[in-house]
Amino acid sequence: MFEYRATSNGKVFISWDHRVVVTLVGNDAARFLERIDGADEESAQLLMARSTGNFRRGNEKHQKRP
Repeated sequence: MFEYRATSNGKVFISWDHRVVVTLVGNDAARFLERIDGADEESAQLLMARSTGNFRRGNEKHQKRP
């Protein structure tokens, strides 16, 4: 699952599995915060995945759960 953290100086850190994978600053950070505000959980996860750049292709393998 993705998580994000916005700082007071305008940066947004997006994490995957508790590791920061991308840092957004400036206009990118502001645009991300506008889009994620009010988004449901599924839409928020998709937005964070697209923002990272490495999870855009849709062919990522999903971990099987017992």
